[in-house]
Amino acid sequence: MAVSHVIEDEQALIAAIREIAQERVAPRAAEIDHSGQFPWDMKELLAQQDILGMPFPEKYGGIGASELAIVMAIEELSRCCATTGLILAVQQLGSLPILLGGTEEQKQKYFPRLATGEWLAAFGLTEAGSGSDAAAMTTHAVRKGDTYILNGSKRFITNGGLAQVNSVFAQTDPSKGTRGISAFIVEKDFPGFSVGRIEDKMGIKGSQTAELIFNDCEVPAENLLGREGDGFKLAMMTLDRTRPGIGAQAVGIAQGALDLAVAYSKQRVQFNKPIAENQGIQFMLADMATQVEAARLMVYNAAEMIDQGNKSLSKYSAMAKMFASDAAISVTNDAIQVLGGYGYMKEYPAERMMRDAKITQIYEGTNQIQRLVIARALLTAQA
Repeated sequence: MAVSHVIEDEQALIAAIREIAQERVAPRAAEIDHSGQFPWDMKELLAQQDILGMPFPEKYGGIGASELAIVMAIEELSRCCATTGLILAVQQLGSLPILLGGTEEQKQKYFPRLATGEWLAAFGLTEAGSGSDAAAMTTHAVRKGDTYILNGSKRFITNGGLAQVNSVFAQTDPSKGTRGISAFIVEKDFPGFSVGRIEDKMGIKGSQTAELIFNDCEVPAENLLGREGDGFKLAMMTLDRTRPGIGAQAVGIAQGALDLAVAYSKQRVQFNKPIAENQGIQFMLADMATQVEAARLMVYNAAEMIDQGNKSLSKYSAMAKMFASDAAISVTNDAIQVLGGYGYMKEYPAERMMRDAKITQIYEGTNQIQRLVIARALLTAQA
């Protein structure tokens, strides 16, 4: 699909990323999934090619890419390996609270090393008892002089234990509900900060997901993002702007599955002809392609709304993430069906793609939460 809104330099960048993904990322995808180890070589590849610098302004050593270009990059990488695409997506997710609420000093301190990929970022919102209900978090922070003391834990954190820079949310005034949540930049080596269990996951197995533990963790007061009580607002603003990236990951996975199904259907011969000549298979492929294209359009639209500063962003961001992730599940399921018994075997990547696709319906807000966001936007507009 041609997208005229991407400037010429960004078009060239996306074309280069597509080539890198096909030549360097795709051959590693199966082994990354099999080993379950974080792919440091892929992180270095993205860093060396300045891909990890895309979300950061040029003044801090980044590329300052548009959101549309960023989601296109995530899509191209995820088309070959969802874990590798997630490295870029989470580098943006973990650093965006600093971009939105940080001081100039904070940006100068953290962004140059994040933009080069020397440092990784993580986003610490979810807890064991606080997933969709973010306001139920129990991690809390108390100010003592020039330091905040954090106690509690976070669960299911992507890049947990690997990230040097963690955007962490904690209650500073529980009596105020969501308005009592504050955000902090927590460095990996701060006293009292440790890593708990490393999760064994169904998909995106090369991406490390871990528990973060704060036991009288000492955070300098200068690492508060914005003011006390700004945390929940910063978290929601961040997710509004990063959900299209998860939608892009879903689109990439679905496109990869579609590519596989089309190629296989041309090669697989049954009843003396390629199965691609069967109308039943043709209809499946047509439906799969239509779902992928519709999802892509929704993701790109949401990304452009971010670039334009559109105030209706939240609804369309939720729509894009919800639709694209549901489409990814549908398309990968159909790809397995097209491949038949081979689709169920690890010899082919279809089953990996389906396992990877499932998480896109869950993280950065379950699709049930996305439906709530959409419905509330609709009902508020009509009130």
